[in-house]
Amino acid sequence: MSELPSFITRLYPHRSNYLPLRFGRMHYVDEGTGRPVLLLHGNPTWSFLYRKVMAGLAGAGLRVVAPDLIGLGLSDKPRELSAHTLRRHGESLLEFVQALDLKDVVLGVQDWGGPIGAWMAARAGGRVTGLVVMNTSLLAPVRFRTTAFHRFSHLPLVSDVAFRLFNFPLPILGRTQGDPASISGDVARAYAWPLRHVRDRAAPLALARMVPNHPEHPTVAELTEGEAWARSFAGPVELVWGVKDPILGRALRRHREALPRARVTETAAGHFLQEEVPGDVVAALRRVADAR
Repeated sequence: MSELPSFITRLYPHRSNYLPLRFGRMHYVDEGTGRPVLLLHGNPTWSFLYRKVMAGLAGAGLRVVAPDLIGLGLSDKPRELSAHTLRRHGESLLEFVQALDLKDVVLGVQDWGGPIGAWMAARAGGRVTGLVVMNTSLLAPVRFRTTAFHRFSHLPLVSDVAFRLFNFPLPILGRTQGDPASISGDVARAYAWPLRHVRDRAAPLALARMVPNHPEHPTVAELTEGEAWARSFAGPVELVWGVKDPILGRALRRHREALPRARVTETAAGHFLQEEVPGDVVAALRRVADAR
C-alpha cells in the first residue's frame, strides 16, 4: 500500500499495523492500553471513519483497535465479488480478534460492522462483553424491503459500471448525512482514496449485494445467528443513532425492541454519525467500558 498522502495524514495521524489473515492482509490502528474497544466500520468506508472517536478516547485508559474490513481501506482488496460474504468477513474478524487475543472487548459497530461483528461475537467464546450499536442492522430482515441503493446494486451491468468505473457510492456519501458538508472536501477525498484504482473496487458492490432481498439469500443464515447473539447478550448495551439516515434511520425502532435494556441516544446525524456526533459515540463507548 502506498504511503498515505498528506491531506489524509493531517486528519488521520495514526500508525498503520498489518496482520496477515487467511483471506488477506488486514490493516488496523491499535493505540492505547487497557480494556480493548473494537471499532468496526462498514461499506464503503474504513477506519478513517473513527478518527474523531479515536481522538476522543485517547487518554481514557482504553486500548482502541480499529481495523479495515478486507476489501476496504488499507487492507488487501480481493478482486472477485465472490470473495465477499458475511461469513468470510466474520471469519476474518474472528481470526483477527483471536490473533490479537482481544478479551473483555467493548464492541462498537456501524453499517456492515454490525452484522459482521455480531457473527464474530457469537463465535468468539464470550470475548465481547460490552456493545455500542450505531446505524446498522443486527437483525435479520422480516419483509425484505431493500432501499433504492441496494436495489440499484443488483441491476445487471449498470451497477457494475457505476460501482467499478465511477467509484459509486463514494461521490455521494454526503447525501446520507444530516449535514451534507460533514463529508466534503478532504474528508470526502480521504474516503475515496483507498479505492482510487478501478481494480480495487469490488468490495462496495459486493457488500451492497450482501444485503438480503429474498428469504433464500445466502446472508440470511449469518444474520440470524448474529441476531440470536445480540438478543441474548447480557452485557451493557447502548444505541447511538442518527435519525436523519435515509438508509437505516428507521431501523432504530426494531433495535429498541430487540435490545430493550439498551440506553438510547437519538441524534440529528445521518448514516455516518461518527462524522457528525463523535462526542455522543465517545460518551457511549466510555459508559459501556466503565460498566461492570
